[in-house]
Parts: sequence; C-alpha cells; structure tokens
Amino acid sequence: MKKILLSDSGPKVSEAIYGFWRWEDFGKDTAKKLEKVVNLCFELGINTFDHADIYGGSTVESEFGKFMKNSSIKREDLILFSKCGVKKSVTGKEICDNSPKYIIESVNNSLKNLQTDYLDIFLLNNSDYLADPEQTAMALAEVVNSGKVKHIGVANFTVFQHQLLASYLTKPIVTNHIEMNLMNISALLDGRLDFIKQQFSKPLAWSPLAGGDILEGQVGKASVLNAKLSHVGKKYDANIEQTAVAWLMQLGTLPIIGSLSEDRIKNVASAATIKLPREDWYDIYNVAVNG
Repeated sequence: MKKILLSDSGPKVSEAIYGFWRWEDFGKDTAKKLEKVVNLCFELGINTFDHADIYGGSTVESEFGKFMKNSSIKREDLILFSKCGVKKSVTGKEICDNSPKYIIESVNNSLKNLQTDYLDIFLLNNSDYLADPEQTAMALAEVVNSGKVKHIGVANFTVFQHQLLASYLTKPIVTNHIEMNLMNISALLDGRLDFIKQQFSKPLAWSPLAGGDILEGQVGKASVLNAKLSHVGKKYDANIEQTAVAWLMQLGTLPIIGSLSEDRIKNVASAATIKLPREDWYDIYNVAVNG
C-alpha cells in the first residue's frame, strides 16, 4: 500500500487507516486481538492508527502502548493519531470539551499510555460550542511547540467550525475526520469535502460501510446500494466492500477501518487498487443520491 501526504505539510500516511473507535464493543482479550490486528495491518502496508482518549473504554491506547513496547516495530515506522473532545460527564452522558486544561491533559495521557514521545496528529473530536476558540488554539499551539504533537487535525467539524479554529492557528489543520459512506454523502453535498481539499488536505472517512448496513443490504436504500455495488464490482473482480471503499477513495478520502475481521481489513487495503471509470462511479453515485 502506498504512503501519501495527508496535506501539503504532512505527514505521510497509508491510504487506509485503522481506527479503534468501536473496540469497546469487542469484548475481552483486547491485547490478543490488538496484536493480531496490528500485525496484519503492517503486513498489508497499513501503518497509520487512529486512537482517542475514550476509545475502548479508555483502555485501547494503553494496550497499544504495551504491544508496541514489546514489538519489533519501530516508532518511526508508524503514524499515530489521537484525539479528545468528547468525554463522559459525571452523570455518564457524553459532552464536548475543547478547554485548554482537557486538551493538555489528554495529550499527556495519550503519550503516557501509547508509550511514545510524540503524536503525529492530535485532533479535536467535535467542536465545543462553549469553548473560547482563541484559548483552544493556544492550547493546541502549546502541545505543538513543545514537540508533543507534530500536526493538528479535527473530527466532525463543519466548514465554519473548521474555518473559525483555523483563523486562530498559525499551524495548518491537516485533516478533518468526517462520516462518509454511500448511505451518508452529506459531506460531498454540503461543501465539507470541497473545503478540506481547498486546504490542500485529504479527509478521513469514518464508518465507510455505514456500520455494516451497506454490506448487509437488507432493506431500503441499503438494499439497492448493495445490489448496485455487487453488479458493478463483478466487472472488476471486486466484492461489495472493495467496490464501496474504492468509490470513496476516488474522492480523495482515506477510509478508516475498525473491524476485527481479517477479510474486511484485507478488503479495505486492496480497494486502493480498484479504479472505477466515471460511468460506473456516477452510476453508484446516482443510487446514493436517489436511493
């Protein structure tokens, strides 16, 4: 798998990225599962990993750090993302927090848990309506200037939220993690995708298979998409998942895969080799728009 620049200022990442968002749902034996997944990713050329302080019940970063400490994989051979911004309140409900205190604490905790001296990218996960953008930007500048973070990113920001934060920063925002799949192409239609590209960056697409709905294709739009992807994919000896991910990648997006399935990880890794001609790309697009 090729390594490509995420933005004009870096870093170089794999064309597909592995993320640990859903790992809280995967039960016990986290260490064994993580070792298997990370080793498979490296075999396939995926060297970029997406973390957050809350993923896996706030345990995955620590397990990843333990694995890397005992692994022969060198730190310079992988790209590590982490993020903060969504956390549980004292009542157990999710809230957003972009305060300087939380940002700096989260970066320090992620470095400790991942057993690394730096994060390649640190992202704000959702915009906090109550945050002072200038104070947020100052905290981000602090972690960059200290060498703890190489690059800054965001996740789930609108165009205006992205612009607002960027206006207070001297360092570029190198990516925006957005939900993007054939069941939800809103980022393509509302300008987010265009704006990210205007910043000479590449977006990361989380939930590229709509949480598995496209693969299952049982009812409604998912069923129609499933049939169309199956029909188009046969022309290129590709399955439904490979075709759906290839469609996304031709938009310049980098898919984030979070499955434990070896086959699904391989499907995403191999999708980069599939190039759909315009006729077939727009044939799929029309189903995504019209259902």
